[in-house]
Amino acid sequence: MKRPPLGSTGLEVSELGFGASPLGAVYGAFAEPDGIHAVRTALDLGVCFFDVAPYYGDTLAERVLGKALRGIERSSYVLATKVGRYGDDTFDFTAERVKHSAHESLTRLGTDHLDLVQCHDIEFGALDQIADETLPALRELQDAGLVRAVGITGYPLDTLRHVADRAAVDTVMSYCQYTLQDRRLARYVPGFARSGTAVINASPLAMGALTERGPAAWHPAPEPVLRRCAQAAALCRARGNDIARPAVQFAVTTGTFAATVVGATDAHQVRRTAGWITQPPDTELLHAVEECLAPVRDQGWANGRPDDQHPPARP
Repeated sequence: MKRPPLGSTGLEVSELGFGASPLGAVYGAFAEPDGIHAVRTALDLGVCFFDVAPYYGDTLAERVLGKALRGIERSSYVLATKVGRYGDDTFDFTAERVKHSAHESLTRLGTDHLDLVQCHDIEFGALDQIADETLPALRELQDAGLVRAVGITGYPLDTLRHVADRAAVDTVMSYCQYTLQDRRLARYVPGFARSGTAVINASPLAMGALTERGPAAWHPAPEPVLRRCAQAAALCRARGNDIARPAVQFAVTTGTFAATVVGATDAHQVRRTAGWITQPPDTELLHAVEECLAPVRDQGWANGRPDDQHPPARP
């Protein structure tokens, strides 16, 4: 497993990150022992980057991940969590709340420091507040030795770019925008790199749309996008393949990111995903999938507060 640097943070992360949102039952019920086994299996396979948030399962994901990491040498993994989002419609980016949130996460995760703390889904907050209040509050935690790096996450790429231009951030995390269906994130990577900001790609399976199981009912993508993703999955199935395989291979091997984060709830999923990135891609299958998805390439959805508070930013 390759371990690229996480920008200029001094941290090294595995090219494949473990996304812990499924440990909060975000994609359906799971057995906690299976989730714990999945985390331990990931560590055995060289995965050292774990991403979670209090929002996932109303703190359940943090609690399960904390149990899974109990007794593991702390220096052997990089632990990232988030602040600011606590429910579907519950956001609080005030300095007091995010500091308290970080301390709560430390307790649930059973650790004395967080390697990376990220403002979660910043498009739902006031961007001036995030730049002028939230991020400085997290830097205070960094100065106190509780946090090693500070970042932001969200969906609208121009929003991420705008805040990164306003305030120094060590990382940005974007989801569902470097996949077989949507590759817009690639255009923004050089701009973030010029700012010294590392880019983390999350959800290369498009929050379940690029899987055999398919998306959950809450998936926000337009119906034509989900329909084409289902057709691409059927195409792979007819050729004896799981669409998740070319989706993961494409994201990890062609993206220029510090890490690509993929969720898992059991050890089988972890072994399968880790194995895929060591195998050569089926270029003929990949081409067929790309042709199927071409009519909906780079189509996403609106997310966050009204656009008039998000000034446009160059990639």
